[in-house]
Amino acid sequence: MKRLSSLQPVRGTHDHLPEDARRYRAVVERARDAVALYGYREMATPIFEFSEVFRRTLGDTSDVVTKEMYSFEDRGGEQITLRPEATAAIARAFISGGLAQKLPLKFFTSGPMFRYERPQKGRLRQFHQIDIELLGVPEPEGDVEIIAAGARVLGALGVIEKTVLELNTLGDSESRTAYRTALVNYLEGFKDRLSEDSLARLTLNPLRILDSKDQGDREIIADAPEYSDYLTPDARDFFARVREGLDAIGIAYQLNPRLVRGLDYYCHTAFEFTTTALGAQGTVIGGGRYDGLIEIMGGPPTPGTGWAGGVERLAELAQLVFDPPRPVAIVPIGDEAGRKAPGIAERLRDAGFTVELGFAGNLKKRMKQANKIAATAALLIGEDELARNAATLRDLDSGEQSEVALDQLEAALAPYR
Repeated sequence: MKRLSSLQPVRGTHDHLPEDARRYRAVVERARDAVALYGYREMATPIFEFSEVFRRTLGDTSDVVTKEMYSFEDRGGEQITLRPEATAAIARAFISGGLAQKLPLKFFTSGPMFRYERPQKGRLRQFHQIDIELLGVPEPEGDVEIIAAGARVLGALGVIEKTVLELNTLGDSESRTAYRTALVNYLEGFKDRLSEDSLARLTLNPLRILDSKDQGDREIIADAPEYSDYLTPDARDFFARVREGLDAIGIAYQLNPRLVRGLDYYCHTAFEFTTTALGAQGTVIGGGRYDGLIEIMGGPPTPGTGWAGGVERLAELAQLVFDPPRPVAIVPIGDEAGRKAPGIAERLRDAGFTVELGFAGNLKKRMKQANKIAATAALLIGEDELARNAATLRDLDSGEQSEVALDQLEAALAPYR
């Protein structure tokens, strides 16, 4: 057994110490406030689900299911998986909660996700996401709204100018079937040059080959058929309305014909907000339309669209910096002051002050601790002050001090709130 001093976090995870925790919380809070302007309401699902929830939605051939899911059998013999993403869990909640009669629904959620990936910069095994889902809206205006909400989140974080919105369409099922056939016919001529992963996908999930990072695959893909050539008139019209909606509200975008989603329930709009400021892991928000998902899971046919964003990546991109709150330090001198100090501290906390109470040490040590925690002021309470029902208030920046009646502390400390 390892000695405690040698223990480290599990590879691909890290601790959220106070500075990071505050930055990550700020990302979530700003996102929550931004999407609330569109009517998205916060909800939460358990961090683990029956494995079938993800196997059915992500597909048995996807990398997430075959390589990345944290799955285990619990003591009751159930197959359980730590959630790798939020959309499937929200779809399950929609079905099990019997929410079909309440459409349309707008959800915001946040929390940890888990994937067994090769840890690298911007990619963790336990990571955190913000996520919105719009259920029950089949019109392209729904896609415009969620993209606008994503842009507003990035604006609230001060990073919208660091990102580019990449946009594509996957068309309807007829478009997808036609394109898949054309893509497979094209790729069949390069079977001897495809990477091992892409060769496996050729039969099961050929659209995922367009996502390949293998250099050889990318050279082949460069001349692959264009998805836009296989769109039905209805699919073209849907995409045109999405672009018109974005143009109308002033959201710029770049068309990316290679931006795809590998699973069959995805359709029409696919998009990503990407950045070059984070190295290889450039996507900070990604999403699209998934009209077939809830039906595949056993629910009623229900259109859906949404996106997810990585909290850690957004926090790194935003470079949020917070000064820790500067407390008021109470420095009791003597036993009687030590007994009264906790009550005074609680009274000030009730009034909204951040208060640190020294627990031990002489005056010099307690004042040294007050400076160490960057206290803005110190209340010195000794026997002489107690006899006068007063305290000495010392400004720790200027060094100025004055005597203050104990029943006037809230008013005297107002500048230090």
